[in-house]
Amino acid sequence: MCVMQIFAFYLFASIVLASGAFCIFARNPVHSVLWLILAFFNAAGLMVLVGAEFIAALLVIVYVGAVAVLFLFVVMMLDIDFAELRAGFMKHLPLGLLLAVILAAELIIFGVMSWSSAGMGDANAVVGLPEGAPSNIEQLGALLYTKYVFLFEAAGMILLVAMVGAIVLTHRTRSGVRKQNIADQVARRPEDATRNTQPEVGKGVEL
Repeated sequence: MCVMQIFAFYLFASIVLASGAFCIFARNPVHSVLWLILAFFNAAGLMVLVGAEFIAALLVIVYVGAVAVLFLFVVMMLDIDFAELRAGFMKHLPLGLLLAVILAAELIIFGVMSWSSAGMGDANAVVGLPEGAPSNIEQLGALLYTKYVFLFEAAGMILLVAMVGAIVLTHRTRSGVRKQNIADQVARRPEDATRNTQPEVGKGVEL
């Protein structure tokens, strides 16, 4: 492993740890989600360093592009009693710390074991690929479009049906809900929507 790879590893790892800590201890929940997004981006960088480009792409596309943004909108739009949440957090803090220590010990032990058995950080040995072998994205694509092509197409059709079903349920006719008329909005002229006025000083505008 060259010097740049070692530097990038420690840079990404330190930012992941720092952003994870800020995500937990931030008082504003919106800031917590933003720190979580930063942690996902740097975790994707770590995946690229070990040769797992597909997992890195999943972290950015799925977690950052969908899950984290969903969390952000939910946190911003819901009226949550954060005082009650903090009280529950303090109540279960000892159990959470115990689980965190156990998980950290497991990560450190297995990380040291895999590091030592893979030749002290050899990237190809860590990934398990010989020199000149195709990347995991190429191997995954070869499997998806040859051996599992019908299953892959079936999964795509199921997702397409689910998407169309969600659109149909959203646009169904419901009582008490005004339906949007796109044609009327497109055909509306600017002079029908706006009105230029010249009010006197201190008089204001009549609506």
